[in-house]
Amino acid sequence: MKNQPATRKIAVTAVFGALSALLMFLEFSVPLMPGFIKLDFSDLPALIAAFAYGPLSGVIICFLKNLIHLLFSGTLGVGELSNFILSGIYAAVAGLVYRRFKTRRGALLGSLAGAAASAVLGVFSNYFLVYPLYAKLLMPVSAILGMYRTILPGVQNLFMALLIFNLPFTFVKGVLVAAICFAVYKPLRPILKGRA
Repeated sequence: MKNQPATRKIAVTAVFGALSALLMFLEFSVPLMPGFIKLDFSDLPALIAAFAYGPLSGVIICFLKNLIHLLFSGTLGVGELSNFILSGIYAAVAGLVYRRFKTRRGALLGSLAGAAASAVLGVFSNYFLVYPLYAKLLMPVSAILGMYRTILPGVQNLFMALLIFNLPFTFVKGVLVAAICFAVYKPLRPILKGRA
């Protein structure tokens, strides 16, 4: 019985990793965003686990979902790399803040801090790592920039595009995931903690 909480944590993390991968397939396009940027709610299980079991559990779920999704990838793993970076930052920061302030307010602050960190750091990871890799493997930067310019012709360069489009999109996505988490976390808590 001593190892029951650890066993539950491992089992739930694995199940949530699979659930997160399934949610990753339920993606849809967003108006006023280039076609290759999709909205999904696959960060939800990671955020729930980061609150219930700590930031590492959330990051592991982000890794598992992208590992599973990689088997069906159309981006040669570049999309999964980007998703892992952004969702991993989100879950880690949210979980770390919540670990320090274990209140509803701490969860809210953690979610907002995670969304902000993911959005800001995502600009730099995309600019210096993900988009150059994408350009090498799949499509030149000029074509990527052209997709942004189709929506907003005044976009002068890739960094500007990331600031105008990706940064707010990533932040809003994080806030939406947090809102759903707040709606479902309380009913799930007894199950997650083994009190059901």
